[in-house]
Amino acid sequence: MEYKRTNGYKDIDKKNMNDIQKFCEDYKKFLNAAKTEREAVNEFEKMAIANGYKNAEDMSMIKPGDKVYYNNRGKNIVLFIAGKEDIEKGVNFVVSHIDSPRLDLKQSPLYEDEELALLKTHYYGGIKKYQWGSIPLALHGVVFLKDGKKVELTIGESDEDPIFVIGDLLPHLASKVQGERKTREVLKGEELRLIIGSVPTKTKDDKNGVKMAVLEKLNADYGIEEEDFLTAELEIVPSFKARDVGFDRGLVASYGQDDRVCAYTSVRAIFDVKKAPKKTLCVFLTDKEEIGSNGSTGLQGQFIEYCMTDFIYKLNGGFNQVAMSRCMWNSKALSSDVDAAVHPVFKEVHDLQNAARLSYGLTLVKFTGSGGKSGSNDCDSEYFSELRRLFNKHDIKWQVSELGKVDEGGGGTIAKYLAQRGVRTIDAGVGVIGMHSPFEITSKYDVYEAYKAYVVFLENA
Repeated sequence: MEYKRTNGYKDIDKKNMNDIQKFCEDYKKFLNAAKTEREAVNEFEKMAIANGYKNAEDMSMIKPGDKVYYNNRGKNIVLFIAGKEDIEKGVNFVVSHIDSPRLDLKQSPLYEDEELALLKTHYYGGIKKYQWGSIPLALHGVVFLKDGKKVELTIGESDEDPIFVIGDLLPHLASKVQGERKTREVLKGEELRLIIGSVPTKTKDDKNGVKMAVLEKLNADYGIEEEDFLTAELEIVPSFKARDVGFDRGLVASYGQDDRVCAYTSVRAIFDVKKAPKKTLCVFLTDKEEIGSNGSTGLQGQFIEYCMTDFIYKLNGGFNQVAMSRCMWNSKALSSDVDAAVHPVFKEVHDLQNAARLSYGLTLVKFTGSGGKSGSNDCDSEYFSELRRLFNKHDIKWQVSELGKVDEGGGGTIAKYLAQRGVRTIDAGVGVIGMHSPFEITSKYDVYEAYKAYVVFLENA
C-alpha cells in the first residue's frame, strides 16, 4: 500500500543497459552537433528527411499515414504523422524547446582596449554569469553580408580552431572589486566581454591595431565587414563536448541538455512509432522558451495555429474554425521539459518527498510556477490519472516532481501556452543537475526512459 520509488539502474539487465548506452552515444553526437536552435533545426530536418518526412509547404494535400514537417525560419521544426481518425478528435502532441541559455553578441560588439580585441555580449535566459568566465567558448551563428549573402559560422568546436574566453579577475586582486558582490554579480552582465584577438595589424593606426587585425581576418576568411555585425545573429556557447560522467558511465554531462534532451528523445520517439496511428501525432519543437516564449518562433506566437490550419486544410480538403477549435480542445500533450534533480550537496532547496532524482525515470510535474503556483499550467487530476495508468501499463518508470520547496524560487515551461489553447497538458521530462549551467548533468537511464515514454504516449494516448 505504501508508495515507493527506486533507482532504475538497480533492476536493469545487460541488454537494456546496452540499449541505453547505444542510444546515449547517438544523443551525445547530437548534442555536439546542435548547440544552437538553428543547428538543432538543421539536424532534425536532416533526420526527418532520412526517415521519410516531406516538407508540408510543398504539398497540396495530406492523407492519413503521411509524414510531414514544417520549418519556421530555421528556428522551429514540427513533425506530423497524419492519423486515420477525424482530426477533430484531437492530436497527441509532444512539445519541447530547442533554445538554451547562452550569450548573444550585441549588435555592435567589436572594440579594442589595452591592445586586446573584445566582443560585447548580452546574456540570453537565466544564467549564473560567473559560470561563463574562464571557460572555453565557441562562436556560432549567421552573418548576412552587405550583398545579402548568408555566412554560417562555427568557430571553436574543432580541435584545430581557436577558442574564445571571458577573462575573470585573479583572486589576489579580487577582494575589493568582487569580494562584496552578490553571487549574481560576481561577473556583471556588462563584464561578459569575449577576448578574440591580441596581435595588431601592421599599420600606422596604433589605437585600434588589434581590432583592425581581427576585421582583416574576418574579411579575408568570410567577407565580413564591421557593419555586418549589426544584422547578424551570433551566439556564444561552451566548446565542451558531451561526455560520460563517473567510472560507471551512467550520466551525461553537456551544454544545452535543457531542453535538447527532451527534443532529441521526442524526435526519436516519433521516428520509432511502429504502427500507423489512429490519432494524428505531432512533435513540436519551439524556440524562445528561455525568455518567455515570445516572438514569431516562440509558443506564444502563432506558428502552432499556422501549422494546424495548414495541416487541417490539406488533410480535410478545406478548413473551418470549428474543426480547428475541436481539434485543439480534444488534444493531449506532454510538455517535454527538464526538471531539477536533487543535488546531494544542496538538498535543502527541495522537498525531498516531492523532488526528482537522477535515474528514477521520467519526471511528471503537475504544476510549475513560483510562490502560489503563479504562472503554472497545473494539470487536472483526470488527465494525470490517465497518464499514470498508461505509463504503468507499459512499464514506464516515472516519478512525480516539483521545482523546489514552496517559496524557494520556481520557474515555468511552455505547458501553460498549450493549456491556454485548450490542450490537456502536463510537464514530462528528464531530471537535471546544474540546469542552465554550461555543463548540465542527466542520467542515461532517464534519457532512455523519456524516449520510451514518448513512444508510448504517441502510440497510445
